[in-house]
Amino acid sequence: MTSEFGNAGSRTHDWGTRAKRCVQQAREQLAGQLNATASELIFTSGATESNNIALLGLAPHGENHARRHIISSTIEHKAVLEPLEHLASRGFEVDLISPGPSGRVSVEAVRERLRDDTLLVSLMHVNNETGVIQPVAELAELLRETPTYLHVDAAQGFGKLTQDLKAPIDMISISGHKVGGPKGIGTLLIRRRGRDTVPLTPLMYGGGQERKLRPGTLPVPLIAGLAKAAEIFEKEHQQWWDQAATFRARLVEALGKTQVRFHGDQDHVVPHILNLSFEGVDAEALIVRLKELVAIATGSACTSASYTPSHVLRSMGLPEDVASNGLRLSWFPDQVQGLDMDELVNEIWAFQEEASYFA
Repeated sequence: MTSEFGNAGSRTHDWGTRAKRCVQQAREQLAGQLNATASELIFTSGATESNNIALLGLAPHGENHARRHIISSTIEHKAVLEPLEHLASRGFEVDLISPGPSGRVSVEAVRERLRDDTLLVSLMHVNNETGVIQPVAELAELLRETPTYLHVDAAQGFGKLTQDLKAPIDMISISGHKVGGPKGIGTLLIRRRGRDTVPLTPLMYGGGQERKLRPGTLPVPLIAGLAKAAEIFEKEHQQWWDQAATFRARLVEALGKTQVRFHGDQDHVVPHILNLSFEGVDAEALIVRLKELVAIATGSACTSASYTPSHVLRSMGLPEDVASNGLRLSWFPDQVQGLDMDELVNEIWAFQEEASYFA
């Protein structure tokens, strides 16, 4: 940000050349982690923008070829659901699958909804509230021989389950801060099918950067930070996974003292996200009780301030009182080393006992 302040778009001096080289190295590294080529990856401000470019950018192709059917799910992030709502207002038929209590959308449920005019399937890799892993690699194999494109919001999965993302997925959205990189940087992978690329129309105009899909001066320090974070995460992946899983096991065992309910298919979850509720306990009141010990939320960071029941838990068919009081716990292993597990569980147990007494 200080000593190397060159613009990657300036090609007439060394500062610009060095910046361009840094961006190219980052692009090659990140694309390589996804078994893709550097030319298939563009930089964005994060997964929200990547999702919008993928979904809204494909719409003109669908309109021009009478393919207005889109399949997605009710548990997607708002960064997918709201663009889909916009497309519905433009005449697209958006078919949302509800996964049921498991929180996992089956490949068969997608297969049953495929039609000749299905333009796109958009399914997240890992649910941000429950941690449930979606079968995106299997879905990619299903769709690869069809004209239907597959978009995956991999904000929560990149770095953790990157192997899944090496499958022939047409578009993949990534956010840097989910692997410890800077906030405000992400990527959209746009994978070719043979010689053909996904026919996206840009949402903004004003320059030729990023294959003309995302104009504007590239934030070189953020791009370098994302690449470095992804490099570190890849190198330390097994250690991170084992430590996250160990903490999860300790937490689940300790919570056995309380009347707790875990949400989603626990056989298909990442080790760093846990969604739960405590019988008879108001989630917001419990958050206040625990604020000196841990930072927890009722849903995703984008919606936790709204105090409304989680749309993810509601769409899984959970009762209203349970959906309203679901708590989302997530962690990086090095953030929880000093947590006093006994104190945390005792506070929850005591609060649950008080709530039961006054009820």
